[in-house]
Amino acid sequence: MTNPPPESSTAPAVFGLTVTDLSHAPGTLRRAMRVRSIFLSDIHLGTRACQAGRLLEFLKAYESERLFLVGDVIDFWAMRSRGIYWSEDQNTVVQKVLKRARHDVQVIFVPGNHDEAVREHVGTSFGNIRVERDYLHTAADGKRYLLVHGDEFDQVTRYHKWLARLGDRAYALLVHLNVWLSWLRRNLGVPGYWSLAGFAKRKVKGALTFIFEFEEALARHARHRGADGVICGHIHAAAQREVDGIAYLNCGDWVDSCTAIVEHLNGTMELVHWQAPTAPAATSSLLGAATPAAEFPEKSSPPSPQDRIAA
Repeated sequence: MTNPPPESSTAPAVFGLTVTDLSHAPGTLRRAMRVRSIFLSDIHLGTRACQAGRLLEFLKAYESERLFLVGDVIDFWAMRSRGIYWSEDQNTVVQKVLKRARHDVQVIFVPGNHDEAVREHVGTSFGNIRVERDYLHTAADGKRYLLVHGDEFDQVTRYHKWLARLGDRAYALLVHLNVWLSWLRRNLGVPGYWSLAGFAKRKVKGALTFIFEFEEALARHARHRGADGVICGHIHAAAQREVDGIAYLNCGDWVDSCTAIVEHLNGTMELVHWQAPTAPAATSSLLGAATPAAEFPEKSSPPSPQDRIAA
């Protein structure tokens, strides 16, 4: 892993996992960390659930040569059914992406099912942002990663759109309820962030089965395409692990978990958890399933499948 900026500090290996401490005191200046690539998915601009403010903090903390938008950047589904919500922070996110595209950052947009209308423009560029159906990215270490949103491997989204839309509404309700739960926890002095949607994913057996089948299908597709790994989104379950010899990386989302994938200058991939609204969280492990630094288990045991699902 590349060395962090002078203002940051690198913590020692904990339970065999390397952790980078990016926290800093409020009001202090911190130089952005330089990485080779940033991968973002499931931002859901145009909705109240979008945590654009936290995404802006993340973008301020990282500079890159490449920026990959791996689908569901704009939520046309929600905008059509629930109306448009467009905050100042969301507008700033768009402006920052356009600014990076103008300043020699390669920006690739792989649309998802919520912004599938953009797929009609595959192969064209808008404001130096290239639209692609999928994309094969070669990392600095020579490994090749297939970039797809992932909805093509979701049988519900593909064949039962009405059910997918119903599930989308149910998820939006969970996220809305989580806002009030978070407010209540803060006022009761309960530390940390707790996700109602993440809790539901971990407890519902069907959700676990769906996620594992999704990961396996993406890994098979990546192998068929001759890639060493796959980087995707769609299911709002951030992960970084190996599936049958294929590197599986899921960017997560900026609705609930606030996670992203970054490629360091040496080609190492890292899943970053952005936990606090006022300061960057410690990033996750560079290898295997990602675990926020503040939530390491007490014992040095391998993570279970449930642990691999983002909270």
